[in-house]
Amino acid sequence: MASFFDEIARNKTKSLIFMFIFTLFFIGILWFFVFAFLGLGWITFAIVSLIVLIYAAYSYYHGEKLVLRVSRAQEADRKQYPNFYAAAEGLSSAMQVPMPKLYVMNDPNPNAFATGRRTSPSICATTGLLSMMNRDELDGVIAHEMSHIADNDVQLMTIAIAYIGAIGLIAAFVRGLMFFGLGGFGGNRRGGGAILVLLLVGFVIGLLAPLFATLMQLAISRRREYLADANGARVTRDPASLVSALKKLQTYSAAPAAKPVQHANEVTAPMYFANPFTGKSVMNLFSTHPPIDERIKRLQAMY
Repeated sequence: MASFFDEIARNKTKSLIFMFIFTLFFIGILWFFVFAFLGLGWITFAIVSLIVLIYAAYSYYHGEKLVLRVSRAQEADRKQYPNFYAAAEGLSSAMQVPMPKLYVMNDPNPNAFATGRRTSPSICATTGLLSMMNRDELDGVIAHEMSHIADNDVQLMTIAIAYIGAIGLIAAFVRGLMFFGLGGFGGNRRGGGAILVLLLVGFVIGLLAPLFATLMQLAISRRREYLADANGARVTRDPASLVSALKKLQTYSAAPAAKPVQHANEVTAPMYFANPFTGKSVMNLFSTHPPIDERIKRLQAMY
């Protein structure tokens, strides 16, 4: 039987490996774009890298406000949601992280997400979640989200999203160059065959890079979900309540009247407690979350 700490250690290692591969892939795309495709040198590479770092830093420090605004989140009223505050206060003390700011989304889909930096975190829950869960189940869900904060998952996903945004911009620029026939500014130093190969490779990268980056993000996100489940169950010492919460989400998702989280999108989806795109949708083919059945199975192995 796997212990809490075994599960946490295993998922941390796998997540770091995925992030390392993702970083190498990004550097490779950037190198090809500057050196091989445009035929430019190290100075340009340094400038482009600096721009990307500035973009990532801005996303890191200001992404929280944007996510909450896009999600139409409102600050939670303590009198209206006392259990929400009680769960967050108790768990923040137990996990030694700052008390997060609490927000509510007016949405029947039972879900939640954490955002912000570890020093100034926020947790947002839907009205559906707060009305559906009992106190123990709510503790399990909030412990999961607090684990994302304590383990710096929010920062990890923010960086991954920034990478994907940068790769998407590069890929779009490559496709634009291909369309206007401007690829390979250093083409005068190459033979016609070499230029043709570079154009072909550039075209393939322009098409596939965003898809590969998204798949890497999915892999990272799914590993972090397993880790947050394990760590949240460890803190509450009650994996059964988290299992119960997941089963309620599973029941809701299977209902004919189930609807996705109204203001969720492909960028914010990795932050949610469960897949926000409920129901049979093309978006589920690229779900950032592992199957609920598998999450339940792993938690039950810890009883």
